Amino acid sequence: MAAVELPERTRGTCCVPKRRVRAEKIADLAEVLKALADPTRLEMVTILRAAKDPVCICDFTATFDLQQPTVSHHMAKLRAAGIVESTKRGIWSFYSLRTDLPASVRRVIDALS
Repeated sequence: MAAVELPERTRGTCCVPKRRVRAEKIADLAEVLKALADPTRLEMVTILRAAKDPVCICDFTATFDLQQPTVSHHMAKLRAAGIVESTKRGIWSFYSLRTDLPASVRRVIDALS
């Protein structure tokens, strides 16, 4: 991104920089970053990014030595942020990264590896 030159400073006058990103996009990305701010959820996303197939909730409970309700809570946060999607197979839920992630979210997730 190119540097933006601000006008010369005048005492008592603020130089308001131009906003470069729409407020809606900022809000959406902030929700994603909040969801990723937890170390367990961050690692879950890296696992899903590397997985060829959807990952069963039971695999996360074994990986993180967490109880199923805790893992479900983490996945609910990721789902609410629009990062993951789930499918049911019998009693099990399987998770994967959403295929329609916005490019900005995809770049954040890709930067994790």
